[in-house]
Amino acid sequence: QVQLVESGGGLVQPGGSLRLSCAFSGFSLTYYHIGWFRQAPGKERERISCISSKNRSTYYADSVEGRFTMSRDNAGNPVYLQLNSLKPDDTAVYYCAADGPYYSDRDCWSIEFDYWGQGTQVTVSS
Repeated sequence: QVQLVESGGGLVQPGGSLRLSCAFSGFSLTYYHIGWFRQAPGKERERISCISSKNRSTYYADSVEGRFTMSRDNAGNPVYLQLNSLKPDDTAVYYCAADGPYYSDRDCWSIEFDYWGQGTQVTVSS
């Protein structure tokens, strides 16, 4: 049973930083893609980053490139999303998602994710 649990959200001032965590169970990153999405009120869900299962390539949306960093520690669990230089427009619910298994080399940016966490709220405001 695939489960994902996000944590680390909160209220931060513009220019500040947060680190989100996604603890997961029921699958291995060897065969599953994992990613971060966000959804702001009244807006569509946005894919912001993902790590591919086979080659561990990491992808970022243009809106967060250079400010956000997705990573995993040596144990592979949890995965993190470091949010730096935060702006009010970054305010959203942030979701961790996974999909798989994949036994061939396919990049995570082109697939639909089937498994989702409950989300964690990030609010950027002075």
